[in-house]
Amino acid sequence: MHLGGFTPGRSRALLLGGAVLTLAAAAAPVTGAASTRTPVSRALSHIHAMPTLQHERAGDCTLFVSVCQGAGTPMSTANGPIQVAPAVYIVFWGWNGIDPAGMGARQQNFFNGVGGSAWNASQTQYCKTANAPLNTTCPSNGTFVGNPTGVLKGTWTDNTNAVPASPDDNAIQAEAVRAAAHFANTTSASNAGTQYVIDTPHGNSTTGFGTQWCAYHGIASSSYGGLAYTDFPYIPDAGQSCGQNFVNAGSAGTLDGVSIVGGHEFAETETDPAVANTGWTDSIGAETGDKCAWISAGPGASTNVSLSNGTYAVQSLWSNNANSGAGGCVVFYAGAGNQH
Repeated sequence: MHLGGFTPGRSRALLLGGAVLTLAAAAAPVTGAASTRTPVSRALSHIHAMPTLQHERAGDCTLFVSVCQGAGTPMSTANGPIQVAPAVYIVFWGWNGIDPAGMGARQQNFFNGVGGSAWNASQTQYCKTANAPLNTTCPSNGTFVGNPTGVLKGTWTDNTNAVPASPDDNAIQAEAVRAAAHFANTTSASNAGTQYVIDTPHGNSTTGFGTQWCAYHGIASSSYGGLAYTDFPYIPDAGQSCGQNFVNAGSAGTLDGVSIVGGHEFAETETDPAVANTGWTDSIGAETGDKCAWISAGPGASTNVSLSNGTYAVQSLWSNNANSGAGGCVVFYAGAGNQH
């Protein structure tokens, strides 16, 4: 799969439901904030996409099983980075007030409520420690993924920098760099737990959206440190391919995909922000969201959850601790041995 507009150069891989596809990466610098030019490294190893419903292998949990024993079980790590204090910044890039389905408000509400939730708590079993490499469990003295309240730290409506007709990954990274400058996150420390969600406008997305993938996350190298970013197109444009009515019927489910896809990328960024085969993945490269994506029935099925500010459709997330350590897709998590 090609994400459009890449200049031939060093290759990078896109993980799509456990499969690895090759892309070309450009070596040119990108324009940074204001009038400065901020170089972005093109030596990144890969980005990681959430496949559309049609391209997903239906997760590791299937109907009529009580314990999930899917391909690549369980999660393990090479002791790469995790996010101890996750923080989300949303950029409405070039929207110009056009939001026919109301995605913007739904997305902001979801991120205002997801921090501190029992749904996101499953990610707190994953850690980083000085004792590398780790296997599938964490020592008590490890540094664990955090689940703080108030993860949405800011939004920015950027109607100044023009959105390309089909923005490629270079353009998405460049906007993430501009976002870091806008929010004054200009040091590695200030970006250690950040995720810049780059919302491209209705009818204007990166090639492959809605036909092969719904969103993807990656890491951009910049003078501000590593910037974890998500290419988040206008999800309702993809209809059922990216989650419309996946949990709720009728108008109640029009925006199901916004929280399902948004939660997927958020959780995976927490546990594998560097996207370099060093964070938490299974043996075939699937991240915690991939292993439980697009399950419609049985263990791990997507469902509605009540967060602090409302009810949202979400998918389940992989827990190594579930099912007495056998692993499984869980919606709610309250520590080892207490999840479902």
